[in-house]
Amino acid sequence: MSAAPGTGTEAPVVARLSTLDRLLPVWILAAMALGLLAGRLIPGLGAALDAVSVAGVSLPIALGLLVMMYPVLAKVRYDRLDTVTGDRRLMIASLVLNWVVGPALMFALAWLLLPDLPEYRTGLIIVGLARCIAMVIIWNDLACGDREAAAVLVALNSVFQVIAFAALGWFYLDLLPGWLGLPTTDLDVSPWQIAGSVLVFLGIPLVAGYLSRRLGERTRGRDWYESRFLPRVGPLALYGLLFTIVILFALQGQAITSQPLDVARIALPLLIYFALMWAGSYAFGWGIGLGYARTTTLAFTAAGNNFELAIAVAIATFGVTSGQALAGVVGPLIEVPVLVALVYVSLAARRRWKDPA
Repeated sequence: MSAAPGTGTEAPVVARLSTLDRLLPVWILAAMALGLLAGRLIPGLGAALDAVSVAGVSLPIALGLLVMMYPVLAKVRYDRLDTVTGDRRLMIASLVLNWVVGPALMFALAWLLLPDLPEYRTGLIIVGLARCIAMVIIWNDLACGDREAAAVLVALNSVFQVIAFAALGWFYLDLLPGWLGLPTTDLDVSPWQIAGSVLVFLGIPLVAGYLSRRLGERTRGRDWYESRFLPRVGPLALYGLLFTIVILFALQGQAITSQPLDVARIALPLLIYFALMWAGSYAFGWGIGLGYARTTTLAFTAAGNNFELAIAVAIATFGVTSGQALAGVVGPLIEVPVLVALVYVSLAARRRWKDPA
């Protein structure tokens, strides 16, 4: 992202973006279409791409995610993280929105809108439990959110994901439905599987980004690092994002295009979920006076979901051809274009924000 946080007196943010950034929705839609067509038209492509996995995720997707996350984490000024951890309002708001509001909202929407489709309903609930630790960093950076805050909140979500995912899965799929007299489902997922996902998809790029900044600033200085090095590696984030989208949709192109009505049923609660989580989080951040940058970070970290983990858990528990796995795949099909649109909504709101923090 070429734009940096600033004041409302600057030129419009969108006008100052690079051509690649300004046309991001076009590239993403093209990547989705290319992936879907490839998965539909090339026999055996999905099986070939999924032949090798890392932490339960296809190796090509894993590589794309690592490439995508590294440049953004290399931009983080790690010497400023203490200003984020000291902001109790932000930390508490993030925990409540991610681990109380988000799963409860997805549970309610899944049961209200998919009462007759138990497999898809279960898949959506799993998506709601998997809080975002990867792609949200891209959306936050594009919307000029607080990079340091994003790094801290993503790390916080990662810790809670390891600790709470299995317990919340039991609560929302077994205990709570039982209390309400509804059908129950067992979710057998190991905390070690979740920890492995966190270590790979957050740990590797986080360590790489931290070491890049420390070594770059130590040997060449901060000015060189931020004016010469970061502009060179920055575009890799979007290239990794587009590559990940192509591979992700190629893996499930056949399933998505052959069941359009089912995809539409799954998409409706997802659309409502993303809209409510983002708008509600944005309103809450504004209400407690977080300022633009941290409010934006709060909104995107609360609205995004860890589709890699959700898909991996659904496949491991219910099988690759299950309705639960399809619901997990439809997650990014809806999340990606919706959150890209919300990036531009954020940038428009930033021009009118009275206190751009």
